[in-house]
Amino acid sequence: MIRIYTVLVRVSRRFQITIPSEIRRKLNIREGDYVDVELDEREGVVIVRPCRRKRCTPRFGRRLARKRIDETVEEDVEAILSGY
Repeated sequence: MIRIYTVLVRVSRRFQITIPSEIRRKLNIREGDYVDVELDEREGVVIVRPCRRKRCTPRFGRRLARKRIDETVEEDVEAILSGY
């Protein structure tokens, strides 16, 4: 059985929201993780999904060649267009 969670959260002054703990636990979202945020204009809803792609988390503190950056961007665009 699929359970739908509906929780009312407040938008902060900086337009931030808090994902309730029960939902974070179910989706295994931890501090520092990334989430994908999508707008469904037809339905008028915002969809938040845990980011599970291989290259979702940026790697800071290491030098990358311009070619490698371009390759990574291309791979991510292809992943997004293919629906992950």
